[in-house]
Amino acid sequence: MSKQFRAKTLEEAYKNATASLNCSITDLDIEIVQSGNKGFFGLFVKEAIILVELKNSHSKSQKQKEYKEPKPVQTKKPIITTTKSPETKQLKKVIQQQIEQPKEQIFDDFYSSADAKKTHDKITIKKDDNIITTEVQEKINKLFSHTCYKLDKIQVSFYDDETLYIEFKGEDAALLIGKEGYRYKALSYILFNWIHEKYNLMLRLEVAQFLTSQEEAISNYLVPVIQTIKEDGFYKTKPLDGVLVHIALKRLRDEFPEKYVAVKTNVKGDKYILVNEYRK
Repeated sequence: MSKQFRAKTLEEAYKNATASLNCSITDLDIEIVQSGNKGFFGLFVKEAIILVELKNSHSKSQKQKEYKEPKPVQTKKPIITTTKSPETKQLKKVIQQQIEQPKEQIFDDFYSSADAKKTHDKITIKKDDNIITTEVQEKINKLFSHTCYKLDKIQVSFYDDETLYIEFKGEDAALLIGKEGYRYKALSYILFNWIHEKYNLMLRLEVAQFLTSQEEAISNYLVPVIQTIKEDGFYKTKPLDGVLVHIALKRLRDEFPEKYVAVKTNVKGDKYILVNEYRK
């Protein structure tokens, strides 16, 4: 008899199923009823729903009786099977992608100049810069024309050879990212995921001068920090959130190219930047 499990993501639903039935995921027949969707700015959110049933051990014992001689045990990779839904063919791939590349890490690489130089597995044919900016500008304006926000025409241009610059202005531009820009990270991820996948480019996003104000704030904070590093040779910044950590990282690496400058995470999950001498 099938048992239903619900969660925010498929991965959580699989974990709940294996914990509840006290078995491995390879011991289950799984039917995906609904894949789940995080929605758009909090709208159209859908849960991941799966139907799970323990595999029938009777068929295994029947197969064993048909053979007179026992077969050697062969090590195989775990396979998730189902006869009910074709979507489960991609199940293993989905789980692997979620484990190997968390979404938080995608955002963490937005403003890193080092990540812009990474090699990619797939071959990308880069289009002309004017074609790219025209395509992105047309599509992004069309997308946001269906929202309730009053925005000026969204401008798209190249910030540098590897980075696309997108700017939102208008009466409701600030409302787009909410008070203190708490939706800025979500909007950045949505746009970056599309642009990086299709054009192999990084993203610099400006919404109602939010990025500019953040750069000014972190610049003021780093003035005494830089002086302390010059005097003592090392420093650990306060916890920084969102885009601030990337702005500070770039500034400190530019200021101290000969030192070890890296983003670290404490036990609470807060991110900070550590500046120190390289180990000899």
